[in-house]
Amino acid sequence: MANTFKSNVASSILTTGNTVYTVPAATTATVIGLSLANKSSSTITANAFITRSSVNYALIANVSIVSGSTILVGGGDQKIVLQAADSINVSTSAATSMDVIISVLEIT
Repeated sequence: MANTFKSNVASSILTTGNTVYTVPAATTATVIGLSLANKSSSTITANAFITRSSVNYALIANVSIVSGSTILVGGGDQKIVLQAADSINVSTSAATSMDVIISVLEIT
C-alpha cells in the first residue's frame, strides 16, 4: 500500500456545484484538513458535504462564517474517511466569497 499526502485548493467558490476533491478509483482517503475561509466583507453561510453514490451527506449545513474568518470542518481530532469515488463538495451563500483548502492522505 502506498500513502500519499495531497492538497487541493479552490478559490472563489460559487453558490452551487463546487467539487473540491474526488477520491480516485481503487483508493481510500482520509481528510486531515478542510478549511473554509470567508474572504468577503460580509458574513456568509457555508455548506460542506460528502457525495456518495449521488447522495449528499452534510458535514456542515448553513454555518455562518464572519468576514475574514475561517472554519475548520475536518482536521485535528476530526478525521473524515472517504471511499473510492466519494467527493467533497462545498457551497456558499455569496458567490466568490469563499476559498477552500483540503488536505488528504490517499491510500492505494
